[in-house]
Order: sequence, then C-alpha cells, then structure tokens
Amino acid sequence: MKSRPLNARTNRPIHLTEMGFGGAPLGNLYRKVSEEDAQAALQTAFDNGIRYFDTAPQYGLGRSELRFAEAIRRFGRDNICLSTKIGRLLIDCTPEEVTPEAFVDVPQKKIVFDYSYDGVMRSYEASRERLGVANADILFVHDVCAFSQGSQEASDARVRELFDDGGYRALTELKDAGEIAAIGAGVNEWQVCQKLLGLADFDGFLLAGRYTLLEQDALESFLPLCEKRDVGIILGGPYNSGILATGAVPGAKYNYTEAPPDILERVRRIEAVCNSHSVPLIAAALQFVLGHPAVKTVIPGAVNATEVEANIALLKTNIPAGLWSDLRTENLIRPDAPLPSETSHAA
Repeated sequence: MKSRPLNARTNRPIHLTEMGFGGAPLGNLYRKVSEEDAQAALQTAFDNGIRYFDTAPQYGLGRSELRFAEAIRRFGRDNICLSTKIGRLLIDCTPEEVTPEAFVDVPQKKIVFDYSYDGVMRSYEASRERLGVANADILFVHDVCAFSQGSQEASDARVRELFDDGGYRALTELKDAGEIAAIGAGVNEWQVCQKLLGLADFDGFLLAGRYTLLEQDALESFLPLCEKRDVGIILGGPYNSGILATGAVPGAKYNYTEAPPDILERVRRIEAVCNSHSVPLIAAALQFVLGHPAVKTVIPGAVNATEVEANIALLKTNIPAGLWSDLRTENLIRPDAPLPSETSHAA
C-alpha cells in the first residue's frame, strides 16, 4: 500500500499508509465487539499492508488500547506507525461513576479531562502501559473542539488550559526528547485546528468529518494554511458518520444525528452522478478526500475482518476522472477542491 509522509519536518520521519486503521470501533463504540473480531480486524489490516494505527484512552475507557497491545505484539512495534491521544485521564471509580460516553461494556473507570502538563504526562504513561510499548509515534491533543466540549466557551477554556497549564510544553518536551516524533490534535472541527496553528507549531491533525464529499469549507483557509505550514491531515469520518456510506436512505445519519432534508437531497444528487459512472457512492466518498495534497491518510472504521477487506476494496475501486468533473460541473463539490484525478502522491 502506498505511503505518504506526515510532513517533511519531523526529526524522525512519519510514514502513513494511504489508509489507516482507526481504533474507536474496537472500544465497543455503540455495540460490543468480540475479542475475536477485534483481533481479526487488526490482523487483516496489517496483512493487507495497512501500517498506520490510531487509538485513544477514550475508546472504550482503555479497551481499544488494550486490544491494540495484543496485535502490536504480533506485528512488532517497529513495523507500524502508532498514534494515541491525551486529554482524558481514566480514573478508577464506583460503578455509578463510570463514564462510558458512546461506548458499551467498558471497564470500571471514569473520564477526567486534563490538558495540563501533569495530565499529558500521566495520560501518555498510562497509554504506553496499556499499549505495551515504549513509545508512540504521534501524540494528539484529543477533543478540544466545541463539538466535543459542548460549547465554544468550553473549547476556548480547554485550549487555554493546554497552553497556560503546561500541556503543550509537555508535548514539546516529549518530542524534543525523542519519545514521540510528532504532535497534533484529534478533533471534529477544522476551526480549532486553525486556532491551534495560530498559537504554536503542530505537525498534523486528525480531523474527523470536516473535509468530505459533502463538506469542503476547510478549503476556505485551513487546508491552504496546512499546505503552507507543511502540516499533514489524517482524515477520519469520511462518510460524515454514515450518510455517504448508506446513501440518502430513511434514517441516514449525518454528524451522528438524522440527516436533514437539504443534506438528503444533496446526497441523492451526488449518488446520481456516481450511479451514472457505475461507481458506489461510498467508494467515491473514501477516495475524494485523498485528492487533497494535505490529506495523507484516511481512516474509516471497521469492527471485523470483512469490514477491513471491504474498505480496502473501496480504496482500490477504479473511479473515472469524469465522475469528479461531473460533480464539479453540477456544483456538488467546490470548484477549488483538488480532485483525485488531478493530484498524485509518491508511493
């Protein structure tokens, strides 16, 4: 599988396969995933050339990291690129205090947000222990966006905490010491990424759902800034939480809620263009994001071997250049959106 560097600035090069493996589903996101299915998904990804694996303490209150640990022992730590996140500490608690968020069948832990110097160091140490590794390659600040924190005011407060209470200093110390190779943020909004770039240096961002076949507002200022600053994007949520995978079916999900009528209609129009070229909508959605030179990898979710194999098949689906040009002609994607047929990345 082709790989792309996160950027050209890190002391230790970070190479990302064009498709990565996102670990949230293996934390039992919305439903329980068996250990057998989880390990089969990870192994199938590795066997098919995927070498970038991302997880976080939040995902199943540590369960995803523990499942990664078993797979990493098989793969060999030096054979993969690994990222995890800081911002949530997992604290032992009583049963009624457990904070599973969207995860099920979780350990008896509660989440405490902490973006301070001590919080970063404690979180990273706990992740290393759960993962069974000496280090991660990339460490992301997790969920300082308004979407995750509940309001813009709360987001602003978390960003201030990161800088005023030493969290960013901790990240740079870890990077300068060679403990990690790159730092960034994993969020659901490009605006906070742009804010962070205005405050300090970051190597990359894991951006979920904000540059897709449906949404390209990040082209206004953020993605051009990433190109200028040599900041790599890891693209999560390429299907906008469902609708670009299912199509405009009844109950289709957009941003984790039922899709509104205008989004349903837009997806119907996009899907009609895809159908005219005999291309599945989901394949077009997956490959579109890789057309932007700042996007280095895409990480769709998977909970078993079959889903991993399906994602890889979508990545390999032949998509004629005419599909992209038709979407542009019908004003279904922005005229300044780079098209996969117009860009190329070194293998």
